[in-house]
Amino acid sequence: MRVTDSLMSQSFLRNLSTNTKNMQKYQEQLSSLKEVNRPSDDPLRVSKILDLNNTIVQNDQYKTTINDAVQWTNVQDSALSSATKSLQRIKTLIQSSANDTLSHSDRQANKAEIASEIHGVVDALNTNFGGRYVFSGMNTTERPFDVTTIDGEITGITYSGTKEGDGNLSREIAPGVSIQLNTDGREFINEQGTAESPDNLGSFFKDVMHALNTDDTEKLSGLLDRADKQIENVVSNRAKTGAVFNRLEATLERNDSEKLNLKSMLAENQDIDLAEKYMQFTMEKTAYQASLAMGTQILQTNILDYL
Repeated sequence: MRVTDSLMSQSFLRNLSTNTKNMQKYQEQLSSLKEVNRPSDDPLRVSKILDLNNTIVQNDQYKTTINDAVQWTNVQDSALSSATKSLQRIKTLIQSSANDTLSHSDRQANKAEIASEIHGVVDALNTNFGGRYVFSGMNTTERPFDVTTIDGEITGITYSGTKEGDGNLSREIAPGVSIQLNTDGREFINEQGTAESPDNLGSFFKDVMHALNTDDTEKLSGLLDRADKQIENVVSNRAKTGAVFNRLEATLERNDSEKLNLKSMLAENQDIDLAEKYMQFTMEKTAYQASLAMGTQILQTNILDYL
């Protein structure tokens, strides 16, 4: 009889220990609202959760890069819009100055305004975003454009940005996916001539100022075509920047969608179903209480057993 009681007592204690562990497990899950709280709970699930968390962190880093690039292209677009307006105004003033009825003083007045607009173009191309020049190629901390003068007369512009190789900045916006930001300021110099006969933005400005000083209306008329080419060049580069912006916007949408999917997958692996877990906890608690009640019967000790 005593052997049977001993076996029943051992079996009871094992079952009670199991019920206690199960109840504590569900109680811990309800407290933390997590399926697993330590690697030993479910090594495979924990590994998946860690991978998902790392991917979400990486996704956030890409989003930061994309947002920075979006802001960068917005600043570039605004700068090129300003440069276009200045060039269009310069063309209008050249057209006005080519009129033979204008006096020398009238052309000098136009010249002063053109000089101001030339500085406006250069200021626009020297736009700075967060301490970085947006059209200086790789040399983002160096002011890219300057107006050159001799005795106060504008003789052209110089470029101090990247002068060799690719001057466009690259940004990684997704795993294995990069995009080129249009930062090469040499595009705006618009070099078309030769060393002996330069034809670029700087020489265009120089020829305009010289023609105004000499009242050369024929040359001023001929400069209108060159003005159109400079305007078209800036507009073309602005279109490229717009294409980059559109791609970044699409990438940002995909990034947000991917993060939503990752969060959903993480929740499926990590978060508990509160109603289900509470039901399981209640069942384990009932089993635990039943074991305790049964134990009071099994473990009752009668003094007569020892007589």
